Formats: sequence, C-alpha cells, structure tokens
Amino acid sequence: MNADAPTAPPAVTCTGLTRDFGQGHGLFDLDLTVPRGGVFGFLGPNGAGKTTVIRLLMGLLRPDRGSATVLGLEVGREPRAVARRVGYLPGELARFPGLTAGGVLALLGGLRGGVDAAAVAELSARLRLDLRQRYEGLSHGNKQKVGLIQAFMHRPELLILDEPTLGLDPLMQREFRALVKEAVHRGATVFLSSHVLSEVELLCDAVALIDAGRLVRVGTLDSLRASRLHRFEARLARPLAEGALREVPGVSDVTTEDRLVRCAVRGPVGPLLSALSPAGIEELDSRELSLEELFFTALGDVDARR
Repeated sequence: MNADAPTAPPAVTCTGLTRDFGQGHGLFDLDLTVPRGGVFGFLGPNGAGKTTVIRLLMGLLRPDRGSATVLGLEVGREPRAVARRVGYLPGELARFPGLTAGGVLALLGGLRGGVDAAAVAELSARLRLDLRQRYEGLSHGNKQKVGLIQAFMHRPELLILDEPTLGLDPLMQREFRALVKEAVHRGATVFLSSHVLSEVELLCDAVALIDAGRLVRVGTLDSLRASRLHRFEARLARPLAEGALREVPGVSDVTTEDRLVRCAVRGPVGPLLSALSPAGIEELDSRELSLEELFFTALGDVDARR
C-alpha cells in the first residue's frame, strides 16, 4: 500500500449542523462522522430529528448553520454528483400519477443518467414486485419496494435509507437485509435510520442515538455492549427498601416487589451485591441488556441530566 496515496473522505461528515424550526424543534449542532464501509444505524424516537438530518444530507433542506459533506461532496452544491453516487430512500414516497412501477423506475433511472435494465429486473424479481402495475394502485408495502429498488438499482457508493422496511412483510425484510449485506460486500456504505431495533442489531456495525435534535451517543455495537450494562433480578430472604439501592454506584432503573428486586447495573457488580447481602440473597440472575433496553436506558440518562 502506498503511504502517500490519498485517503477517501468519510461517507458522511456533519459539522455543527443545525436546522431550527422553532419552539425547540429541529436539529442542533450535530457533529458526526460516518466512515466508509459497513452499516451505520441512526436511531431515535419519533420527532428526534432523524429525517431532518437525512433531508439535510440530501440537500432537500438548507441548514441554518453548520455544514455537511457526503462522500466528500459539499451538500447542496453538487446535487447531480450526489444523485449519481448516493441511493436515497425517503421516509415518505413521492406520488407518480399515471405511471406504472416500471415507469417510475425508468423515470428515476433516467434522472441518474441511465440504469442497467437487468439490475432493475433482478431487484424486482427478488422483491416480488410486478413492474406492470400502476404505482398509485400499489399497497404501501409494494410502493416501499419501488423505493428500495430505485435506491439500490445503480449500485451506489452510499445508501441513505429512512425506515426502509416500513410496510414490508418478514420475507421481504429478510431479502432487504440480504441486499444490504451484498451492497456492503461490494464496498458500499449504508446509513440506516430505523425504528426496528432488532433490524439494527442484525445489520449495523455502529450506531448513533439522537433525541430532541441533539446527538446523545455514538459507538459500535460492541463498544456499547462492552460498557457492561446488565439487567439483574434478585430474590431475597427479606424485603429490601427500594431506596437502599438508589445511591449504589452504577445501579439504575430499580424496582422492588416484596422480596424481588430488579435493576440495571453498569460496571462492577460488587457494590450491588454488598447492598443486597444484608437482606439475604436466595437467587440471583443476570443478563446483558438488549439493544432496545440500551436505547431506552440511554434516553433515560439524558432525561436525568436535563
């Protein structure tokens, strides 16, 4: 490898990216870098700002301040280059009255300078979509398939997908995951916004969590799990006051029910065991938190700091 060879720019870079809609709504001071390759999950509750970020990245919204680049291209200044190199699935699909599904794909392919018809045929077969049907008459799930095909059909370097499996049945969700893995194998990067946390856990190498327009946390799934956040359940010989665990280092989300205690623990478990011992530990069970539990725990930590 030539040490003097230029390094490809990140897939996505945001610096102080802000779009303020007023009354606390919008996106505020986002600093985020998404490296090339792999699948990057972008998570957050409804209204958190995920779609705003994506629309800013695609040049569909202009920021109030800050900047963003996609594959080294300055967003908003090079829209044609972005369209050629990025596959974008919006959260809300446009209307195409009078066109068949195939006509929609031909129109969108033409805007990109042409797309291989064989690639469109292969994708439509895999997603079980009849291209002869009128687009406006399709179910939401089949319209979503059209959106996915137009995002993948030109084999882009970067895929930006907003809730890509919305309306898809389990079989098509599995096919979507296969398409993502194949794209990554070819060297593409996938920026995936999703509410389906099980999907994120299956696909993503790294995730960012956004809430109320602000970045909460960024990390690989392995690094999030390495924080040693576990769920504990203990059955005690005698009841223990719930307040006895509130100040124990690393302990959160405490609930008590008679002699049963449940809580989450980050870090060493010794302090928890010391606090439980006076009540007599009869049974103790622990498990690693799921991604969904990590997600809501992170949001709870943010709320507690506000």
